[in-house]
Amino acid sequence: MAEEQKGAFHVDAYAPKEIAQRVETVGVAKASMPIHVLFTLAVLAGAFIAFGAMYYTVVVTGSTLGLGPTRMLGGLGFSLGLVLVIVGGAELFTGNMLIVMAWADGKVTLAALLRNWGVVFLGNFVGAMLTAGAMHMSGALDIGDGAVAETAKRIAEAKIALSWAESFTRGVLCNALVCLAVWLCFAANTVAGKIAAILLPISAFVVIGFEHNVANMYLIPVGMLQTGPIDPGPFLNNLIPVTLGNIVGGGAFVALSYYVCYIMPARKAGS
Repeated sequence: MAEEQKGAFHVDAYAPKEIAQRVETVGVAKASMPIHVLFTLAVLAGAFIAFGAMYYTVVVTGSTLGLGPTRMLGGLGFSLGLVLVIVGGAELFTGNMLIVMAWADGKVTLAALLRNWGVVFLGNFVGAMLTAGAMHMSGALDIGDGAVAETAKRIAEAKIALSWAESFTRGVLCNALVCLAVWLCFAANTVAGKIAAILLPISAFVVIGFEHNVANMYLIPVGMLQTGPIDPGPFLNNLIPVTLGNIVGGGAFVALSYYVCYIMPARKAGS
């Protein structure tokens, strides 16, 4: 009974070794989720990240605080997206790179891993694109006498101007921070703790200018729509290298690193 009460009222953060075990358990569940549920939750995540990107766009528009403070405020606004994903419950491609831990431990097959990534990527794309279209049609970007629409346009132009090397590298660095934010959420026992864990890593990648593929599924189309139809060439020229970078940053730098540090030793000790 005492142990049950301790678990029910546990407030201390989980240790890294415990986080690794929790991440792996969740990864197994994610890999076996029914496709219709997985896709629906992925569509929601695409929309949630788009909401955060909308928030960022409005916050930075017209700011006179200077580069750093303006981007910091915008980054905190953008963090809304991952807060909705984690607390509300949704499936985000970048965060699901952590399933690599369960795959490396042999608890998830490569086919199941790729199935999850493929369905979630498609769902995120649909959710973000639908939200971009809805935002454009709503006229909400016209606030500030069109200043927000101009900001959206400039953001898209800056992203498609990046080279493949720049996009890939920024994608790697971005998802290292995103997956670390998700990792830290597994240490928390409360909603407030999860939100606190999200704010600094996510605002950091926004402030520095790293690239998140799902955010770009909204930011580039909505910016392009301010001047005409979406041009798929420049859009994909950003999305492909950023996605590859996100996979490396989250799957290799975070998931595999923590697998080697915490899961592999425990597996060897038990064998």
